[in-house]
Amino acid sequence: MLEIFVVVVLPALVVVAAVSDLMTMTIPNALVLVVVAAFAAAAPLAGLGLAEIAVHFAAAALVLVVGLLLFIPGWIGGGDAKLAAALALWLGFDPLLTWFVLFALFGGALTLATLYYRSAPLPRRLTRVDWLARLHHPKSGVPYGVALAAGTLALWPDTSWFAGLG
Repeated sequence: MLEIFVVVVLPALVVVAAVSDLMTMTIPNALVLVVVAAFAAAAPLAGLGLAEIAVHFAAAALVLVVGLLLFIPGWIGGGDAKLAAALALWLGFDPLLTWFVLFALFGGALTLATLYYRSAPLPRRLTRVDWLARLHHPKSGVPYGVALAAGTLALWPDTSWFAGLG
């Protein structure tokens, strides 16, 4: 049963968050809550005790605080901060630094790609595609949930969750 959460559920939720952010510039709160609920279901299956679960929640709290500090000046969106905290709940403290570096690199690449996309006029036929027009608008921001997803999926196979599948 744990394999379903590790191999299917969390990766699928991460992809849904990325697609949602790309197409709507929002990450629904309900989706973030499902990520948290999936952790609550998977943690006992992985044999995590209450102390280990508390450490995972502490990692999530730390990432939420950092995310809120980045949200206040408008550097990231609120959904990005909440999604990052929910994903940190799954990761715990051990891989956080590597994860931060990965999604920062993906975020930089995404930002450059978005700026490049916005530097040319959008072909008229694409202006009718809402999410492409929204993404092209210079004040719409960058869908950083895509970078969070890419960093998470790149790191995911190297986490302790996969080590426990043996």
